[in-house]
Amino acid sequence: MTPLTHLPDGGDLPEAVTIGVSVSVPEPYGTAIQDTRAGHGDPQARSIPTHVTLLPPTEVPAELLPKIEEHLAAVAAAHRPFRMLLRGSGTFRPVSPVVYVRVEEGAQECRLLEADVRSGPLARELAFPYHPHVTVAHGLPDDVLDQAYEQARGFRASFVVPGFGISRFDADEVWRPWRSYFFC
Repeated sequence: MTPLTHLPDGGDLPEAVTIGVSVSVPEPYGTAIQDTRAGHGDPQARSIPTHVTLLPPTEVPAELLPKIEEHLAAVAAAHRPFRMLLRGSGTFRPVSPVVYVRVEEGAQECRLLEADVRSGPLARELAFPYHPHVTVAHGLPDDVLDQAYEQARGFRASFVVPGFGISRFDADEVWRPWRSYFFC
């Protein structure tokens, strides 16, 4: 396994790297949501794997990555797998132009996990209170957001969450999974 201090191709990281931590939405649901997002014309649909955010995009010095890796491993060791049920739609409008699928079951586990992830070397303030969700449309015209909201109302997915992962935001503006951390 490539340490977080190097890229998978063996290259070195820049002085700072933008990371995010999230719960991945497994197949076939992840692709279904990405396809829906792309169908609404969301330009970010293919550059962001389908997920529930635990730590939003955060720039960190590359020298802190070993401590971050230790921190995330300890967080994973302190949690257990849980069931997640995604069902129905929600929106952050008018505050933010986002339509999402609701986390109906597993939201409390995500809140506890998010608080643990966003501590220690990853402690930071958030622009908005944490609300676990899966984005299906973002930054699109109101009529498209309305359509996305209606379409997502019938969405349902149930799965077990075995852990979470850290991703990095690359120069090509694509989020790439970097390392997974599994619960005990």
